[in-house]
Amino acid sequence: MKKAKTVTSFNGQFPSYGLFNRSQPGGDLFGIQETNGGLVVFGGGQPIFDYDGYFIGAVGVSGGTVQQDIDTAVAAAESVGTTLTSA
Repeated sequence: MKKAKTVTSFNGQFPSYGLFNRSQPGGDLFGIQETNGGLVVFGGGQPIFDYDGYFIGAVGVSGGTVQQDIDTAVAAAESVGTTLTSA
């Protein structure tokens, strides 16, 4: 749930892993994962857009490796007949 929440906190601008490098020491968002009740800054949170390019939600997946979580989140988002990118 926190991976999807992370994506929605930024209106779907990027998947949860999009914060990883920026949240590391020296990054412009260092420590952001401690805000908003806890954000997740590694893979598994994927934004979902409708066919007009509007952000409509997110899916969050955990339980595998980071790459497995990313792959599963992407497959889940695609399976509901939406797109993974904005217009």
